[in-house]
Amino acid sequence: MAALLDHALLDPHQGREAVIRCCDEARHFGFAGVCVASRWLEVARERLPLSGTGSGSGRDRGSGQSPRLISVVGFPFGAVPQPIKQAEAEAAIEAGADELDVVPDFGALADGNSGAVLDELAAICELDRPVKVILEVGKLSPENLELLVEIAIDAGALFLKSGSGFGPPVSAAQVQTLRDLARGRAAVSASGGISDLWHALDLVEAGATRLGTSRSLALMEAWRSRG
Repeated sequence: MAALLDHALLDPHQGREAVIRCCDEARHFGFAGVCVASRWLEVARERLPLSGTGSGSGRDRGSGQSPRLISVVGFPFGAVPQPIKQAEAEAAIEAGADELDVVPDFGALADGNSGAVLDELAAICELDRPVKVILEVGKLSPENLELLVEIAIDAGALFLKSGSGFGPPVSAAQVQTLRDLARGRAAVSASGGISDLWHALDLVEAGATRLGTSRSLALMEAWRSRG
């Protein structure tokens, strides 16, 4: 279970001590990653040994590996100009990020400007870090979801992430939909409202290979105490 979890601290009202505590918890349990705002990357990088920039799904992590340091980019709505989003991604890598969780330009998608969405994501994927594209599955029409999946994969994303967490809990059906649309070309990361162990296991059964959650400790406690 621990090797599937991206331990997230994205509450904007938390500070340095919370970031340090999050990193220490991730190291203790052997979580796949620590996901923070780009504001806190330097603090987190000092707390986490370098883990490399491999593109594994999370299942292959050994107990001796440090959690990957993950930065969100354009979080949570993606509604910033492309040069600013690109600069944030570049600054995140400079600060030590191992992976990038990127919110695409949903406004351009709504306007039918798929080329702008592709260009923005492709430029970030070219920065030589594994990229998860945050899709907000519960808010897109089936047609736009299918289009955005194709754009993300064409851009070079290695993961399709179900959402930012600003919405209803992710469902197993949504994970299955992403898995079906991906057709083995990208892995699926589930996030949003994952607080119950059985919910988490249902998401894994549906095809998620990473789980993004701020409730990692509760999941681990439930995992260890299961009968």
